[in-house]
Amino acid sequence: MSKPFRPRRSVLYVPASNAKALAKVVSLTADAVIFDLEDAVAPDAKEQSREALRDYFLGHPTSKAERIVRINGLSGEWGGEDLLAARACKPDAILLPKVETPYDITGVAEILEETDASENIRLWAMIETPRGVLNADEIAELGLRSTARLDCFVVGTNDIARETGAKLIRGRAPFIPWLMQILLSARAGKLDVIDGVYNDFSDPDGFSDECTQAVQMGFDGKSLIHPSQIEPANAAFHPDENAIGEARSIVDAFSHAANKDKGVIALGGRMVERLHLEAAQKLLAKIETIGRN
Repeated sequence: MSKPFRPRRSVLYVPASNAKALAKVVSLTADAVIFDLEDAVAPDAKEQSREALRDYFLGHPTSKAERIVRINGLSGEWGGEDLLAARACKPDAILLPKVETPYDITGVAEILEETDASENIRLWAMIETPRGVLNADEIAELGLRSTARLDCFVVGTNDIARETGAKLIRGRAPFIPWLMQILLSARAGKLDVIDGVYNDFSDPDGFSDECTQAVQMGFDGKSLIHPSQIEPANAAFHPDENAIGEARSIVDAFSHAANKDKGVIALGGRMVERLHLEAAQKLLAKIETIGRN
């Protein structure tokens, strides 16, 4: 199943309870915004936050940024009302917290189907518990089923750290096996995958290093806690000029009449296959989409 590309280099959390933060969203250049009804909202502010979110979407029916609403878990006291509020807002996606089994996804997908929710409302999954990491492959398989609506994993490194006792040290050495396990699972299910937050927004060098690490690992973007992290994330996850130039050379070479039926050609002293052409076409389509946003 082919899914349209959406840039997700920078994915900013915005508390639905924070009126000033909501007002600033339209001026930001984040690729995606997660309107948070879960961790960032105090228990006594849940109902007020839902109303603020409804008002925001009514006042801003369209957006250049992809819009996602993170709800509380359906097993808790707030999740049901959160889901109804999120559905009414008609965001691009609903982010489910602490996903640990495929049913955590399919159960919500069934509710959306039964209530005639738009097919354009997709589901994202927080992978942020030991059980979620262990079951990431099984969960990601739902990405191959259109009825499951699943499009993206978001890594919750803070929760994983809390539940395992592993330390979020510079370089994240204890987390690398888990991060790669989540990423591999996502790719097997044709999902995008967003790296966890960097907690110290006053440390731009540390944030830059962690973005570089995430790019090298293969993540599509980074989840953010502060607007100051948007531009560095966009820059870090933007394909570099050398890669863009190489992609154009590959596409041009295969477009020549003599090469159109070949599976392998020589280009710049190396052998280039059709799989490289597909990757080059995907990269150029990505650049074109980013340029339109």
